Amino acid sequence: MEQFAAVAAAHFLALLIPGVDFFLIARTAMARGWRNATGVCLGIAVANGILIAGAFSGVSLLSHPVLLDGIQAAGGAFLVCVGIAFVRATVRVDVDQGLRTEPATWLSGAGLGFTSGLLNPKNALFYVSLAAVVATARPPTLVLYGAWMVTAVLGWDVFVALVLGSRRALARMDRVLPWLTKTAGGFLVVFGTGMIGSLAVQFVS
Repeated sequence: MEQFAAVAAAHFLALLIPGVDFFLIARTAMARGWRNATGVCLGIAVANGILIAGAFSGVSLLSHPVLLDGIQAAGGAFLVCVGIAFVRATVRVDVDQGLRTEPATWLSGAGLGFTSGLLNPKNALFYVSLAAVVATARPPTLVLYGAWMVTAVLGWDVFVALVLGSRRALARMDRVLPWLTKTAGGFLVVFGTGMIGSLAVQFVS
């Protein structure tokens, strides 16, 4: 029980730190409403589930540095592309349109969230490190831990989408959304460039 509490607390604290996933959810929720943003949330949760299953089953990315470097390079390039798209985008809040569920937008958001979650090496490294802490736990316990963390990721992300994509929030975001979108895009470009840059430095040294 104490181990579960420690794992749950560490995982939740990591969720509270704004990162790539947060900006993707925030931008989608504010531009399209919370219903469409749930697609991004689900994609991120599924990606986290895959990484957790891989880490807890002993498929450690740390033992495959070439694979980890490839994920880092692909993830960095992906974030730079998404960031540039955000910076160049012209968005305006439409409360009624934003609160309608558009299947194509929801599915594309799910794909975006899944790709972002899977290509973020920090997610993989976090779960691999966590797996080392619970290495002595029995398989049923690991399944419980994994299920709890996937549920926590999905629950927290949907909560963020609800808060930022509600009708009241959308009505207040009309003027600031373009700036928030460009700020989020800039963050993603910097983050992605940093991932690629650190990889380049590693190869040079």
